[in-house]
Amino acid sequence: MHTVWKGAISFGLVHVPVKMFSATEDKDISLRYIHKECGSPLSYVRKCPVCDKEVAWEEIGKGYEYEKGKFVLFDKEELDQLTDESSKSITILDFVDLTEIDPIYFQKTYYLSPDQAGTNAYRLLMEAMRQTGKIGIAKISIRSKSSLAAIRVLEDCLAIETIFYPDEVRPVSQVPGLPEAGTVNDKELDMAKLLISQLSTPFDPAKYTDDYRQRMLDLISHKIAGEEFHIAPAKQESNVIDLMAALQASIQAVQHIPTDPGPSLTGTKKTKTKAAPAAKRKTAKSKAAAEPADQQNEASGPIPVIAPKPKRRSAKSKTTVS
Repeated sequence: MHTVWKGAISFGLVHVPVKMFSATEDKDISLRYIHKECGSPLSYVRKCPVCDKEVAWEEIGKGYEYEKGKFVLFDKEELDQLTDESSKSITILDFVDLTEIDPIYFQKTYYLSPDQAGTNAYRLLMEAMRQTGKIGIAKISIRSKSSLAAIRVLEDCLAIETIFYPDEVRPVSQVPGLPEAGTVNDKELDMAKLLISQLSTPFDPAKYTDDYRQRMLDLISHKIAGEEFHIAPAKQESNVIDLMAALQASIQAVQHIPTDPGPSLTGTKKTKTKAAPAAKRKTAKSKAAAEPADQQNEASGPIPVIAPKPKRRSAKSKTTVS
């Protein structure tokens, strides 16, 4: 893993040197813009519209637009003065229960490992938090941005999750079109609660997959192999006016179909066929074995397996924060 930050956790007078690593990775498949006329990938140019020329990185500064077309400019030294030594420290302010934090506040997760001679203090903090069931609310500066963070125990590791400040979370009152307060039908409510009960299960992240990414990988593989690729259209859902009927149908579907097999990728429906007699199956198997291997593979060749390429990091993102 690539170290994205180095510093220390401090709570009270205890000082725990740590390194920080990204706990998640983006596996989205990146598609580039291509010039249809010649098939070349397009490049992005940093161009000044006034000077009408490309601008090198060393000629680029930063500014804040306080009015349309009016900027105050900053140089690197001025911005560096805004950070202090506390940017190298994760200062725990309070210990709270995890259930007290709404998930809307969470941003990104990182792993923390002990650095230098901080193993004993790291183990002490982790075990104390594990036994008390508390998480730490701290302040941290990453890439010159100050953020709140939640430190918790994840298996045998300390994890830190950056969280939004309260004024960064938009109030629910700004959401348009919310229904006004009112009552619901008791029978429909009972059916809805029954449906929720039928669908309730312990959380298992391994059962969820990115269907879109898999379909994209299949499409790329087939295109490389020069094959046509079609996805069966999804069944059009009708607008059900009877809410009770919809709830009852949903409950029946859950009882008869425990899992959703997902959309078909081949564009063909599977049909059940009766098993052939043992003698016929044996004859067909012998006939297939007698055919040359190249004749058996004549209709379809091997399809290459495509793994998503890691996203290119820009020159800015390659900078290691320390």
